[in-house]
Amino acid sequence: MFITPEYLFSGAAAITPEFLKGKGITALVLDVDNTLTGHDSQQLPEAIRDWLDRMRAAGIQLAIASNNNEARVRPFAQSIGLDYVAMSCKPLTFGLARARKKFGVPRRQMAIVGDQLFTDRLAGALYGIPALGVQPMYEDFKKGIRFKRRLEKPFLARYFKKGGKLL
Repeated sequence: MFITPEYLFSGAAAITPEFLKGKGITALVLDVDNTLTGHDSQQLPEAIRDWLDRMRAAGIQLAIASNNNEARVRPFAQSIGLDYVAMSCKPLTFGLARARKKFGVPRRQMAIVGDQLFTDRLAGALYGIPALGVQPMYEDFKKGIRFKRRLEKPFLARYFKKGGKLL
């Protein structure tokens, strides 16, 4: 339950301001690797740049919460004009609490967007906010993440078996 997705999108760009408005969400905490860009990349895909612009135009507050270190996260976040929390220790909720403080919103208006069930989805569940799962942008090349992807399969299957759809 804490790991099975609540929502699963084909990618971050598939999340619309209308969907967020319908859920009362005004602030998004964003993962970086395989959610906004590739692992270890500082390049922002054009589709994600356009999506960030749409979110900003709709008044959605945005911030990054990544388990990566400052040296990885800071230049990426600064290049796209977002506040960030590096070393957020997901699935622990410290990073989400720091992001919420920056937003100044109640939990009911905040959600997390990320590609991993054992970090992003679980962090959202533990913090009491919706997790908007996204399919990874690229194939994982890190062994630890590839291992976790295998562990995620039964939870993804459960999501679809219960009638969940790829949004």
